This record gives sequence, structure tokens and C-alpha cells, in this order.
Amino acid sequence: MTGIDNAAHRDAGVATQRVVVVGAGIAGLAAALRMRQAGWEVVVVERAPARRSGGYLVNLHGPGYDAAERLGLLPALAPKDIGFFTSILVHADGREKFAIPAAVAQEAVGSRALSLFRGDLESALYDAVAGFADIRFGTTVRSITDDGEDVGVTLDDGTHLSAGLLVGADGVHSRIRELVFGPEADHLVDLGHMVGAFPLDTVPEHVPDGVGATFIGPRRTAAVMNLGPDRSSAFFTYRCPDPAGDLALGPVSALGRAFGDLGGGVADALRLLEIDPDGAYFDSVGQIVMDRWSRGRVVLVGDAAWCVTVFAGYGAALALDGADRLGAALEAHGDDIPAALDDWEAGLRPEVRKRQALARKGISRFAPPSRAHVRAAELMLRAIQLPGIRHLVHRAIQRANN
Repeated sequence: MTGIDNAAHRDAGVATQRVVVVGAGIAGLAAALRMRQAGWEVVVVERAPARRSGGYLVNLHGPGYDAAERLGLLPALAPKDIGFFTSILVHADGREKFAIPAAVAQEAVGSRALSLFRGDLESALYDAVAGFADIRFGTTVRSITDDGEDVGVTLDDGTHLSAGLLVGADGVHSRIRELVFGPEADHLVDLGHMVGAFPLDTVPEHVPDGVGATFIGPRRTAAVMNLGPDRSSAFFTYRCPDPAGDLALGPVSALGRAFGDLGGGVADALRLLEIDPDGAYFDSVGQIVMDRWSRGRVVLVGDAAWCVTVFAGYGAALALDGADRLGAALEAHGDDIPAALDDWEAGLRPEVRKRQALARKGISRFAPPSRAHVRAAELMLRAIQLPGIRHLVHRAIQRANN
């Protein structure tokens, strides 16, 4: 276990209560930052032995961008913004079908938007938190007690912590949710798909510079982005009747079996994955659905509470927004923690419910059921380049983000 005391105790007297945040991903670090802004002493517990980097692209717009602004992150994030790039739809062998200019996406999303690698967002959050939080890597929570006044947290290294609030931000397979709310099976809704994503240290040979190439076929999608060295990535999703079986295979074998017949940039990405499989994110796709996100002085944030899945494309934005709203609710209600958590959840739940519904509807975009659905999707993508249709799409996206 590595414990890092980043001045958390050197400026004692600024914070009046302690919060323990479990998970040093986007949701956890955002919660740590916002809780400090609300006047809390912060301890962050992370199972991984060290910080993680890399990852796939995330988009911040609408409430997610607004939350990043309120958290003070925009100066650090703006230089890492990838911006908009040309998207090319390709045949199975990698040949181009048609291109969608960057201007189409830019017009639809607007100027208050950021496209970032997940690792860059996490780094900006970590840098914002490191000066005050006691960050403990390589450990996890063994047990929790809650007497209504304080939460007792025992770590697997034997350390005991006492806090006024415990925030579980440890992802879709949350240990905190299991300990407090019951087994994962009670809350996980399996969507019957797999997702794989990983950074590409070497640019894909068969994808032009500054371009994202996407293959969409029946029950699967593969996207490979060539945005330069250390800024390129690959994303895969596919229909899977046996997620447990594919998880056992691992990303190299499972993705190779599902996409090995494809050429072009997809083949490039799969070859690079074989060289460095450890950097890949590979998991089944499932939503977390719960009646309550808090119990006593324990609250869940981010994927641990409401995972909307990659099909919503809004996980990072909701993590920031949820953490920011949590801090605001605690500030508004003072020592009345139950009232703060009730108010926070009532305000956030409609947005989560909407995003989860959009994700379920969006499955057919990522894994069309048939060739007819693929052709219909291609017609729609061609149509949105027409000025009149583009305007309608722009208005629909604005409504979805408000």
C-alpha cells in the first residue's frame, strides 16, 4: 500500500469534517475536489497500485462541460482538447465509403464542448486534488460500519478511518455498493454486449492523419482514430450472448474473434493490442439500476451508482455533474446529511434516467441488428450533412443536453 499525504493535514483547520472517497477515477477525484471546495478533509482510497493513464475518448458538453467549468478544470483541460475531426465510414477491408466533415459535429455540439482522452481528464483532476488529499493507493475497503453519526471504514491493510461521509466511486463493479447495498447481480442490468477500448502508442498505418475511421456492421462496430502519436485510440463493441465466456478469453482473443475478419485500421489496432494487451479496457456492457444511491452516511457516485454505459456517451459528464451537485447539496444543507443526499438524488435522478434510456435506444447505433439497419444508419449519416437536416439534428442534440 502506498499512502500519499498531499498536505491534507498540513493545513488542518480549513476542513471541518472528513470524507473518505473510494475510487481515484473521474467520479472519485471529482467528488474529492468538490468536497474539498465544500470544506471537507479528504481521504481517497484506490485499489490500483498507482495512477492509471491513457484510455479512450470522452466528450464533455452540456451539463458535463458546465460542471468542469464550475470545478475550475477548464484551464487544465483546454490544452488537451482534441477538438473535432473528420470521420470516415469504411468497408470491412478498410476502404472508404464516405466521410463526415468535422464541421458537422462541431455545428451539432457547439463551442462549449471538449473531447479528451480519459487519462488526460483524470490527470487534470488528480493534479487539482493532489495538493490537499490523503491519497492511498494499493488498498481497498474490507468493512464498513455506520452508526448514523460517523462511518467507520476498515481497509484491507488493517487501517481504520472514521468519517462523516463515505463516497463509493469505485466503478460498475463497486466494492462499496456490494458491502452496503448487496451483490452486483441485484443491480446490474446486462445489455448483452462487450466493449473494448485502448490507446494506440503507434499510429494506425491504414487510417489517414487526423481522421477517425469507423466500421459499422451487423451487431458490431469498430472505430480507430489516428490523431497522432500518443493521441490515437481504438474502440470496439459487439453483441455477445456469453459475456462471461468472452471475459474469460480476454481482450486479445475475444476482439480478435469478433473483428479478425476486418482489414484496414481495425487490423492495425488488433495487431497493436497483441503487442500491449495490458492497457486495454475490456468488459461486458451493463447498466447499474438502483432505487437509492445512498444509505445512511454512505453514497454512491458515477458508474457505481448509475452506470449509463458507453452507448450513452455521457459517463464522464455525469460523473463530473454528479460530484459537483453532491458538493452543492452538502453545502446547502449543512450538517443535515440525509436531507442533502435526498435533495441531491432527487435533482440528479431524472438526468440519469434519461441518459440510461437513451443508451438502451442507442444500442442499435453501435450494434445494428441487421444489414438493413446498417444501411438505414448510413443513409441517416449521409443525410445529416445536408444543411436542413443538420439544423434539425443540432436542435435535437441541444434538447437532449438541456
